[in-house]
Amino acid sequence: MKLYSYWRSTTSYRVRAALNLKEIPFETVPVNLVEGEQNAPGYKAINPAQGVPTLILDDGTVLTQSMAILEYLEAVYPDPPLLPADPVQAARVRAAAMGIACDVHPVNNLKVGQRLKSMGHSQQEVVAWMKDWMARGFAAFEQQLDGAGPFAFGDQPGLADLCLIPQLYNAHRWGLDVTAYPGLARIETNALKVPAIAAAHPDRQPDAQPA
Repeated sequence: MKLYSYWRSTTSYRVRAALNLKEIPFETVPVNLVEGEQNAPGYKAINPAQGVPTLILDDGTVLTQSMAILEYLEAVYPDPPLLPADPVQAARVRAAAMGIACDVHPVNNLKVGQRLKSMGHSQQEVVAWMKDWMARGFAAFEQQLDGAGPFAFGDQPGLADLCLIPQLYNAHRWGLDVTAYPGLARIETNALKVPAIAAAHPDRQPDAQPA
């Protein structure tokens, strides 16, 4: 498989972590979002949305949108599972994951930041915007946690954790104080001790740039 990815992309991060957890071999193909490589005609031909990640399966099938990719991986490579078997519990895990994937990330991604700047907003205002939405999402996620286990829902990392950890990376990057979310801090500490998740960290990617 080939994963078209950008090192700092939170959506790419969650897919990298899932591939690693499920021990699925893949090749990373960097797409520099800052330099606009996602807008090149060749890339647009495989991903009309001009974003990352894009996963090319061994047979050439193209999959886009991180949550759709994660659902595919869960269906075809069910071990280890990212979702519990119980339908109600699975719905709860999906709700927490979607809180990050649908309510936080879409209003904070690079395209939105660039658009805000084009409308006259300063970098400081854009960062304040991002921090506000992250704080709202984290507060909701904290309330959805299933007890005080090592991960969001149980003893193993799942779909909700794979959405949360990349967004926490973004929070640290932009200086959001996350001390109000002790449950999330606990999950992050435990998750980054998992070799498969640690290997997906932006700083460990082939296209990572110096700080």
